[in-house]
Amino acid sequence: MASSRTTFTLDEELARRARQLGVNISAAARQGVTDAVRTALARADSDAYLRRPERADAFWTDAEAWGEP
Repeated sequence: MASSRTTFTLDEELARRARQLGVNISAAARQGVTDAVRTALARADSDAYLRRPERADAFWTDAEAWGEP
C-alpha cells in the first residue's frame, strides 16, 4: 500500500512525553487514524441501515427452503 506524507500539529508537551517514553508518533498517528476511519465507517453503515432497514423478502425465504432435504 502506498503511503502519503501528512503533517499535523501535536501539543508540545505531549510530543515531548511521547519521545521520552519511546512512543513512535508516526505509528501512533497511523493507528489513531485507522481507528477513527473504522469508527466513522461503522457509524455510516449504521446510519444507512437506519435510513433503509432490511425487510422480510419472500425470495430469500424460498431460497433457504431449497437447501433443506
